[in-house]
Formats: sequence, structure tokens, C-alpha cells
Amino acid sequence: MSVYLYMIVMAIVTYLIRMLPLVLARKEIKSKFIKSFLYYVPYACLAAMTFPAILSSTDYLISAIVGFAVAILLAYLEKSMILVALAACAAVFVCEQIIRWIA
Repeated sequence: MSVYLYMIVMAIVTYLIRMLPLVLARKEIKSKFIKSFLYYVPYACLAAMTFPAILSSTDYLISAIVGFAVAILLAYLEKSMILVALAACAAVFVCEQIIRWIA
């Protein structure tokens, strides 16, 4: 019985989250601050979810930082997403092999 109650509560909360902005903001948003805030929210949420996972996804923190730095550098240089991902993975792999060889 409690599983169904959980599902109903989850459905109501999900519905309210999606419905309330439509009800509360019937007019076009003209504030530049609010528009820019709403524009950057998805990027901020993605970064907040991704960054901790990057730091905890490898055996050594230094290899995670090296992979992240490689990814940031290649993304800044506007390389393709697949190249950025492959290069970051390769950097982490090489860095971990060096760390294991030294230790």
C-alpha cells in the first residue's frame, strides 16, 4: 500500500513543479535578469551534478584533476565533444598508470 502512496505523492510533486511556472507566469517575462537567470539554470545544475562525479570517478584525485584539465582545455579550444571525451579518458588512464608505476 505504501508504494502506491509514494507513487501518488511523486506524481503530484512532479506535476506541481511543471504546472506552477505556467500558472504563475502567464505573461511574457520581460526582466533581463530573470531571463538570464533562467537561461543559465540548466548549465549550473549540470555542472553541480557533474563536477563531484568527476572528482570521485577515479582511483586517484590527481588523475581526475588531470582529466578534467584536459577536457576543459580542449573544450576551450572548441574541439569536438568526442575528442574531448576521448582525450580526457586517455589522460586519466595514462595518469593512473604512471601513479601505479611510481607507487
